[in-house]
Amino acid sequence: MVWLHGEVRTPPFSLAARVEAGYYLRMLQRGMSLSLPQSRPMPSVGVRCHELRIIDKDSTWRIIYRIDEDAVIILEVFAKKTRQTPKKLIDVCKNRIKEYDS
Repeated sequence: MVWLHGEVRTPPFSLAARVEAGYYLRMLQRGMSLSLPQSRPMPSVGVRCHELRIIDKDSTWRIIYRIDEDAVIILEVFAKKTRQTPKKLIDVCKNRIKEYDS
């Protein structure tokens, strides 16, 4: 697991949300794939990029990640407040991928 940005701690995640996020991230580390409703592909960010959905008591969290052969790369953790992921956030994730790959 490679964390480029964001944290899954209190605050802002509740204990239940941290446990859920940890469970799904462990599944990804073990090579399992997730699908809706837990995760969806994010081709707008890049190849092998996905958005993990964590529903918390006060917020809906997203963890944008990329699956590489040797790691799960966390690009961003954020509270989703609108239906569409903001373009600025997508651009930030693309830049982080570019920096990580170089």
